Order: sequence, then structure tokens, then C-alpha cells
Amino acid sequence: MNTDPVVRQSERATDTPNRTETGAGGGLASAAGAAQAPNAAGGAPLELIAASLRRERRRTGLSLTEVARRAGIAKSTLSQLESGTGNPSLETLWAICVALDAPFSRLLDPPRPRVQVIRADEGPTVSAAQADYQATLLAACPPGARRDVYRIAAEPGHARVSEAHMPGVMEHVVLSAGRALIGVAGEPVELGPGDYICYPGDLKHVFEALESRTLAVLVSEHT
Repeated sequence: MNTDPVVRQSERATDTPNRTETGAGGGLASAAGAAQAPNAAGGAPLELIAASLRRERRRTGLSLTEVARRAGIAKSTLSQLESGTGNPSLETLWAICVALDAPFSRLLDPPRPRVQVIRADEGPTVSAAQADYQATLLAACPPGARRDVYRIAAEPGHARVSEAHMPGVMEHVVLSAGRALIGVAGEPVELGPGDYICYPGDLKHVFEALESRTLAVLVSEHT
């Protein structure tokens, strides 16, 4: 669609980090201070660290044995840490973070789920010049992904005709309200509420509202 507009066990002395170092672990000085912040028992926040270690190891797909080997610690030490027992040292945690390719701070400040809500009358909207047709961007394609999501509001009158996009683009439309002719130019399909259509966006295509207050969600997929 065109829308122009840790227990102190078997640690290696060589793993001791420089407190002014910033590297793959990121922000050691501040993170180290956070690691020493007491919990109710006066030690490191063991439950938080344990959950973070389990989460990061699942992310990498590595086994206990492999992470322990890369970190230069005993497998039993890592197992204890993931179960929330022991008294982890900064050196041991740092070595594990290096093995997991994870910032040290992530053990104490885990990422939070990103939830975004866009109400029906919100969002950046662009209008077509030759049709009563508005497209509101709901989710732009983030790095590594290849899709954009739009909310479409259209009125009867003039059809919205889009020229072919870049090769490989597919468009997916779910009609929410009203009725519309949607699809490849010359052979659009009439859709009603709840209907879905997928068509190649790299061909000329059309969206023509047949009823007032026609609403739809369009996903532009780049392959």
C-alpha cells in the first residue's frame, strides 16, 4: 500500500573485570554497584538473578554444561545460581554474562514486555488525494522484521488505486466494518466484516469502500 506523505567457587582470577571497563557487558561501574544492593537477607537479589540467568540461557539455547564451560566455572555452581541459592560474586556473574553475551545490568534490570496501545482516534494518519481513504500507521517495521501494520478508514466514492510496490510485497487485509472491493486491480473481491484477503502488493491493487465508515486492518509484508 502506498502511504506517501553466584557462590565463590572455582573462579578464575583472570575473569576479574576492570571496574572502569565498558564493553560487551556494558556499564560495569553502575551495574556492579547494583549487584551489591542488598535484598531482604542482606545479599544479592538472588531470585531476580536466578530468573535472569535462566531466561538468558534459554535465549541462547545453550546447556548448563556449555555455559559453565565458557564461563570457566563448575556446572554445579551455575546450577545453584539458576536455582537461587548460594552467594554469587561479581566475578562469577560477570564471567557468566560474557558466556551468555548479555549485558551485566540485565541480571538486575531485566527487559520488560513492551506493550503499545493506540486508541481508535490516535496514531499518525495520512490521507489519499483522490479517494476518501485514510491510513493510520499502527506498527512500523522494526529492525530485523519485514512488515508494517495500518488501520484503514474509507468512504464510498472514489476507489483507492495503488501502483505496484517493490517486488515480493504481499498485503493482508481484514475488514472490520462496512464492505469493500479489495485486491488486484481488475479483479478485486468484495469483503464484509471479518473477511480476510491476501494479494500481491507488487501488482497494481485497489481498495474501494462500498459502505460508509468502512474500516480494515492492513499488513504490508516485505519478503
